[in-house]
Amino acid sequence: MTVYRKMTKMLLILILVTAAAFPVNVFAATGDTNSIDFDSSAKVELTVGQTPKQLKVYANIEGSSSKKDVTAASTWVSSNTNAVRVVNGLLTPVDTGTAMITATYLNAVATLEVSVTHPFKDLTLERRSDGNYKLGDSEETLLVTAKATGGQSATSVKDVSADADWSSSNTGVLTIDEGQITLVGEGTATITAKYKGLTATFKAKVELPYSAIVLKQDNVAVKELELLVGDDPVVLKAMTKATENSEEKPVSDQAEWTSSSESVATVEAGIITVVGSGKAVITAKYLGVSKSVDVYVRAPYEAVLLTPSEDQTLFLGESLTVKAEMRNAVNSRQNQSSGATWTSDNLLAATVTKDAAAATVTGKAVGSAVIKAESFGVSKTLKVTVLPTITELVLDKSELEAYTADSVSLPKVSGTKLDGTKLDISQEIKWTSANEEIAEIKDNKLSAVKAGTVTLTGKIKKGNVSSGASPIREKTVELKVTVQNKVLVLIGPEDALGLVIGEEQGLPSVNAVLENGDEVDVTSTITWEITGTNAVLKQTANGKVIKGLTKGSATLKGTYSNKTISIPVTIEQKVVKLVVEPGTVDLNLKASKAIKVTGYFANGKSANFSGAMNWESSNTAVATVKGTTVKAVAEGTATMTGSYQGIAATVKVNVVPKLTKLTVNETKLVLAAGASQSVVATALYDTGKTAIVTGSVVWTSSKPAVAKVNASGTITAVGKGTASIKGKWNNKTVTVTVNVK
Repeated sequence: MTVYRKMTKMLLILILVTAAAFPVNVFAATGDTNSIDFDSSAKVELTVGQTPKQLKVYANIEGSSSKKDVTAASTWVSSNTNAVRVVNGLLTPVDTGTAMITATYLNAVATLEVSVTHPFKDLTLERRSDGNYKLGDSEETLLVTAKATGGQSATSVKDVSADADWSSSNTGVLTIDEGQITLVGEGTATITAKYKGLTATFKAKVELPYSAIVLKQDNVAVKELELLVGDDPVVLKAMTKATENSEEKPVSDQAEWTSSSESVATVEAGIITVVGSGKAVITAKYLGVSKSVDVYVRAPYEAVLLTPSEDQTLFLGESLTVKAEMRNAVNSRQNQSSGATWTSDNLLAATVTKDAAAATVTGKAVGSAVIKAESFGVSKTLKVTVLPTITELVLDKSELEAYTADSVSLPKVSGTKLDGTKLDISQEIKWTSANEEIAEIKDNKLSAVKAGTVTLTGKIKKGNVSSGASPIREKTVELKVTVQNKVLVLIGPEDALGLVIGEEQGLPSVNAVLENGDEVDVTSTITWEITGTNAVLKQTANGKVIKGLTKGSATLKGTYSNKTISIPVTIEQKVVKLVVEPGTVDLNLKASKAIKVTGYFANGKSANFSGAMNWESSNTAVATVKGTTVKAVAEGTATMTGSYQGIAATVKVNVVPKLTKLTVNETKLVLAAGASQSVVATALYDTGKTAIVTGSVVWTSSKPAVAKVNASGTITAVGKGTASIKGKWNNKTVTVTVNVK
């Protein structure tokens, strides 16, 4: 029995330890409650008299992500029912105080703090002045206290300055935080405090404590100051006056001093220190009142002049002497080399040291540096470029061609460095011409003047090296320049050049019109080339000729000086015969007619050469020719002559007036049998001329048995009746009616 009791006791102890180590929810089954929570864990604040507030509590169920509302099923308890009562989670405020609200559901418990106060019914602002302030007032004077009635009891009063929301209607006049006012400037502003739905305000006015600030130098008020670079510091005193008649009060130490340009002048506690030339506005501000003075700082000298003044180039190890002079008048030059401040912005490339007479710049490493001399507020700079050691000068071309009046860039010059690589030093080369009448150097370019040949010499600029000069400065390069006259245009044959297969022909003549207006024959000096394989250029004992090879076309191109001329070339078979149609041309005035020419080749084939004959008229006053067309100009005869491949052809042209009408002197005759009468036929031309053409007219009779007519126009009556005698000439006709009785 004892053993069983001991085992039972041990088992009970084991269960209690396990329960302590593992909470009940560890062993909870699905559907059990793990814990409960209020709908909000925040402290609840209630006001006496307000509508009761409902709390809700939710259970966290094992195995479910949703919560269960257990408000009605929970047990509710208030730790202080004098302050707040709770029924099913409904809180009813009773009186001021604090209570812990406990909700219990099954074995789960949740608690929440609730405080109860009386409602605040009034908010007032207490201040230590009537709302009128002056800049500079103490913090105590600027303190405002916000008090609210209510809270602990219906009549209690509470300082809520730290908890109220403060604001200023004009932050440029004043700001406020937790009741502490900070004055900013002159003006008015409304201060507002808000607490628990209550609002309180008051209007504040801020005035300046002083009517003005006066800035004085040696007890004399100043509006502007004239200073020079190098002047000793100037002391200004700031004085204030509360009213026009009150005594002045020094406030230099308390005032805030500023400079509009600290590169011109700085200021501290009224002490102005000159920095550089220019204008600065010095301002003193104290308790909202400020005063400014314009400070003009000028350099005692107008300029610094450097000798040399242009940028310089040095080789490693070379030195340059630079002198700085000051100018303050037209004819005044004062050596300020020893007094100037010399600097190099790249001491790795070049250093600068000074002595009594000048400064010495020395090239230390490849690169560039700006050397600056500054004295009495003015400065001057020059750029120094340091080049590596050069052993040789190399010109990228030894000859150059130019045309008169042209401006040509000079060739590139390179320097050979110690490692054998090249460095472009063209900008460091100075060129001179052996004959400036042929070519000269202008703006670092070659300017061609007139035709001829001249040698240009290039040498590294001498510069102003004072010591350690590099040997490369003594070496030179030479450039041969040929100047040719500029050609405006080349004039050659207007028509294409015709060649016969297998035959040679001399090259065409070409003239060049030069820029000065001269025209010269350049046939013997022009350079020819031909495109295509249908023809070839050939050198003979009598000069260069062109030879046709195969049928087709080519282009003959000739170049002289700066111009090129292109001439089309046609290569064809040998023509053995030309046939002209018509051989004779009769034309009326102003009429025209085309001449057709057919050429027959040696192989029996033919072609139309009408447009290639280059016809010429023997008498252009009678007839002219253009292309293949002959035009009549005036009465007369002319012969047209043309040729192709050396074969000549001619065409005779007769120009006659145009017959416009043929008339007869008698149109009706009455004759007795056996009688005769002659008629006269007259031709009328478009020129207005007339001619008797009776003998040339072809006469016929419609009834020879009645009347007959001979060639001279004589009509003879034969027998009784009527007959028509008709005369025709050049498509014109006349009729004579004969009645024989």
